[in-house]
Amino acid sequence: MERRQFLTRSALGASATAAIAAPAIAQSARPEIRWRLASSYPKSLDTIVGAVEMMCKRVGELTDGRFKISLHAAGELLPALQVLDGVQNGTIEAGHSASYFYIGKDPAFGFGTAIPFGMNTRAQNAWMYVGGGIELLNEFYANYGVMALPVGNTGAQMAGWYRKEMKSVADFNGLKMRVGGLAGKVLSKIGVVAQQLPPGDLYPALEKGVIDAAEFVGPADDEHLSLHKVAKYYYYPGWWEGSATLSLFINQKAFDALPSEYKAVLKVAAAEANQWSTAKYDVTNPAALRRLISNGAQLKRFSPEILQACYKATQQFMTEMNDTSPAFKKIHAPWSKFRDEYVLWSQFCEMPFDSLMASGRKG
Repeated sequence: MERRQFLTRSALGASATAAIAAPAIAQSARPEIRWRLASSYPKSLDTIVGAVEMMCKRVGELTDGRFKISLHAAGELLPALQVLDGVQNGTIEAGHSASYFYIGKDPAFGFGTAIPFGMNTRAQNAWMYVGGGIELLNEFYANYGVMALPVGNTGAQMAGWYRKEMKSVADFNGLKMRVGGLAGKVLSKIGVVAQQLPPGDLYPALEKGVIDAAEFVGPADDEHLSLHKVAKYYYYPGWWEGSATLSLFINQKAFDALPSEYKAVLKVAAAEANQWSTAKYDVTNPAALRRLISNGAQLKRFSPEILQACYKATQQFMTEMNDTSPAFKKIHAPWSKFRDEYVLWSQFCEMPFDSLMASGRKG
């Protein structure tokens, strides 16, 4: 009897011990991983950098602090425009940047951020998440040993700040302008001398006359950079960025080494930050625009003549890129088909509704 009682108690005790230990064992099975993430942007841009901060925080929360990503602003680990290079060579595991900063490697990098006369934010996200965009881009990025996830979208952007009025196409001839991505290549066709400068350099470059104009994002971010203090003419629409996706570039080997759970967490956290970013801009831009105008900014719309010339130059540029870059051509075909289908549909839903609301809600 005593032997049977002992064995029963021992079996029950072993079961209880196993039950108690199971969560601890599962917890310890999660490896501790530390990544460094370098951004191309200064911390003063609280929506662009804030989205990545949110993502890093969420990754830590969802892994009980065992997967931690430390975020470093532009210049802390790497120069702003060398973030992708740092991810490629493994100096850092991840980087936060705009893909179109790297069109010098291949113009196909433009698709990850924005293409002139391209998609709005809703269409861009649809293409990325459901239309095969992420997969298509990552097939291209694999040639550079990296992958990317969307982590922030600015929405449609303004066309930037100018020291003089832009009344005709002739006014662009010889204009020294900071402009990101493929837009600079397009604008060069109408005489612009395009320059790619990091955000932190825009104010001093305008102030010193190194450049005559600069585009960045929109009211909230432009106000942070004080661009209205050195160039008062604020133009729209920003036809080269109907939306602008920011990317989390990840070293492919570092990503492959992650447990499957951590990979899923990273994707979920990036998607949440991507949605938050656009919402934040929609909240902060209206008030920022009012403040800019009250402080002397003069809001100006590009003339139909200017917009038509830019559209024509864009079509010429697209033809040239399709002829010279196989990667660009491969992405451009499905991308343009998706854009055209979206525009066709939105003519019957989003566009009429937005026009109705903008015209004073008169049917």
